[in-house]
Amino acid sequence: MEDAALSAFAVFFSQSPSFLDSQVRMQKQLGRNNASSLFGVHEIPCDNQIRNLLDPVPPETVYPVMAEIGDALYQQGYLAGFRSINDTLLIALDGTDFFSSEKISCACCSETRLKNDRVLYRHIAVTPVLVAPGQANAIPLPPEFVQPQDGQDKQDCELAASARWLARWGEHYRPWRITYLGDDLYCHQSHCLRVRAQQADFLFTCKPESHATLYEWVGDFERNEQLGRVVQARRVGKKHFTDTYRYVHQVPLRNTDDAVMANWLELVTTDARGAIVFKNAWATSHAITDHNVAALASAGRARWKIENENNNTLKTKGYHFDHNFGHGKQFLANLFATLILLAFLVHTALDWMDTRYAKVRSLLPSRRTFFEHLRALLQYLPFDDWDHLMRFMQQRLAPNAPDTG
Repeated sequence: MEDAALSAFAVFFSQSPSFLDSQVRMQKQLGRNNASSLFGVHEIPCDNQIRNLLDPVPPETVYPVMAEIGDALYQQGYLAGFRSINDTLLIALDGTDFFSSEKISCACCSETRLKNDRVLYRHIAVTPVLVAPGQANAIPLPPEFVQPQDGQDKQDCELAASARWLARWGEHYRPWRITYLGDDLYCHQSHCLRVRAQQADFLFTCKPESHATLYEWVGDFERNEQLGRVVQARRVGKKHFTDTYRYVHQVPLRNTDDAVMANWLELVTTDARGAIVFKNAWATSHAITDHNVAALASAGRARWKIENENNNTLKTKGYHFDHNFGHGKQFLANLFATLILLAFLVHTALDWMDTRYAKVRSLLPSRRTFFEHLRALLQYLPFDDWDHLMRFMQQRLAPNAPDTG
């Protein structure tokens, strides 16, 4: 089981689907291989063995490993620069599809009925990440999968999966002081209450079409000239923009007596001709003032990093998150997705915590180029350990640089 798990992880870490085949050849030719020296694999299993052994393993098995790495980053101060509004850390929540088929399915698949009456089988993951304005990295946290639930006839959904994630991890991350980010789907009475029950704050996109009552209240405050308003001019290169912020406190999320009362803010950005180039609004539990409204909007806009720095990276930057490495009949697809997230997290942690790895990455700043070099080296040359590999790459890329390992 250990060899199967480490072998699968090695494929995702090296971003090389053919990694194991090349290591079998290396073992036959040289009597040693990198799967053993770098990843601790004792005997390299074949692809079918890996799939058969790992299919019964639920992805929750890997969650503590991901949490432990995130905890280490937090405890050793690497997340200090991620502090945002009111000194909180921002966790963005969002769901993303990573598999769909009309023919292949398993017990964890969600089902969507198509117009032609055929069934589309899907795998969907809620992938929480730590984000911050001005930070290039997004730090993946343990995921939660949209999948059929025991004793539930109703189809599972992204919001329900996010609720399970909060129930599982909310207390764990509570001491970090968290503000949760999400799109309009999350700006929902029950979800806001769940966040507040975890002693956390929320900052969710809030659209007029789904929050009619709230915007009626905003309209009343506007007519009575009771909205807070801040206007800031800024310049980007030769272009001039004007950011107009509006805000109000204590408006209801819905038209009921027990409605959650939230604070509302809006950002409208116009260019030099007065044309609108950006517009969005949020509901939040944070108090809003003239002094912090811009910072709140900046934190709210950081939600897009879950798409750009996380989901897009996983699907287009070599991780092949939406590739079917093996679907299985039980948990295999979700387990493989979790191992890919783990590989992404380990790469990010190494960028910060391993001096030689960071040096090599600085010499090969393109992620694609770095892994091209890594794949080629691991296919043809055996290394004693990771330190040997990193020293070799550093010496070849910068032969005159001092060894700072």
